[in-house]
Amino acid sequence: MTQSTGLDLNLLVALDVLLEEESVQGAARRLHLSEPAMSRTLGRIRKALGDPVLVRAGRRMVPTPRALAVRAEVSAVVERARALFAAGRDTDLREVTRTFTVIGHDAIAATHGAALFARAAREAPGIRLRFLSESHVDAPFLRQGTADLEVGVIDTVAPEVRVETVYEDRMLGVVRAGHPLLEGEMTPERFAGAAGHLVVSRRGRQRGPVDDALAELGLERRVVGSVGTYPASLFVLRETDLIGMVSRWGRPLADTLGLVPFEIPLRLPSVRLGFAWHPRHDADPAHAWLRDCVRELMRDESARLSRGQPDCPDSCSRSERSTESRGPGVPDGTGSL
Repeated sequence: MTQSTGLDLNLLVALDVLLEEESVQGAARRLHLSEPAMSRTLGRIRKALGDPVLVRAGRRMVPTPRALAVRAEVSAVVERARALFAAGRDTDLREVTRTFTVIGHDAIAATHGAALFARAAREAPGIRLRFLSESHVDAPFLRQGTADLEVGVIDTVAPEVRVETVYEDRMLGVVRAGHPLLEGEMTPERFAGAAGHLVVSRRGRQRGPVDDALAELGLERRVVGSVGTYPASLFVLRETDLIGMVSRWGRPLADTLGLVPFEIPLRLPSVRLGFAWHPRHDADPAHAWLRDCVRELMRDESARLSRGQPDCPDSCSRSERSTESRGPGVPDGTGSL
């Protein structure tokens, strides 16, 4: 930064909040300023950057391409400054005012959202959580600053991203109560041919490891279509004879809707669950708190699953646990998270 730009740290903080809120009113509220004062600050930022930064689009404001290009860098500079000035003294989370964006499958918010909101209310009431669904396209959301934390099956290959695997899970089949498939022994043949299959895939894929495992046995299932999220699939399954899948930790969603899980009689890869973040957050106490919260929630979930809650009723398959195989996270297109 040069003297001629006049772009001081206060303007960077304001720019960071403006790009996060995409609203002068919201940014003013966050920074405890009046709207006219926030508008004047935006004017100074526009002059310093030589760019409008935020422009009107209907009834809301949207960032310009230049603003989107610098968003991650601005956020990183502000966070490094916060860490620098906080060094050597404890950070009082109750005084922190931040919005964290968590990206992951819809089932993440459905199963862990309530606990995260409750903990934030107790320990860090100034922190807000914003859950975003996974996109149908792969993009460097963590590097760009679009998201602060990714939770679920982490398949990123970006070398700079930190990844922590918390535990491994496996997929279960799931159907409506009273489904004919639940009567009698569960075999690969019955699983493949009893009814049509519904796949969960954010990319719209309709083939995956399940199909590969069936092909090894000379079998093929009939996939009737796909949906983008697990909650959506479960509502479809409740009203049809279609066969779907759900992870063990996502089973409470199926239980709530009265659906019945069962062991899949195939050798399938395990599902590695964890979270990922960009290293610019390493020294940020508030982000470390968020990581700790997610880690503890996932470990508690792993412990609950390990305590031996039955995965399927007596009428379902009693497939041996040896059908599990250890491998990488289940690729998209299988009903994986």
